Amino acid sequence: MKPFAWNYAQPADPAPALVSYSYDATLQLNVLSDGRPAISDRALLAAAGTTTSKAGSATHFDD
Repeated sequence: MKPFAWNYAQPADPAPALVSYSYDATLQLNVLSDGRPAISDRALLAAAGTTTSKAGSATHFDD
């Protein structure tokens, strides 16, 4: 027996590729490959939710 919701299920859209960012120790924040702060890329924030830094502790956020 097939569940009722199975008739209406649709495949999920593939997740967009995330732009990579890295931590810049001099600026003490995450930066994109072109040098802009990662926080300035709205698409990255929407996809990743946040840009968490590894500086100091795992609870430090670059906002």
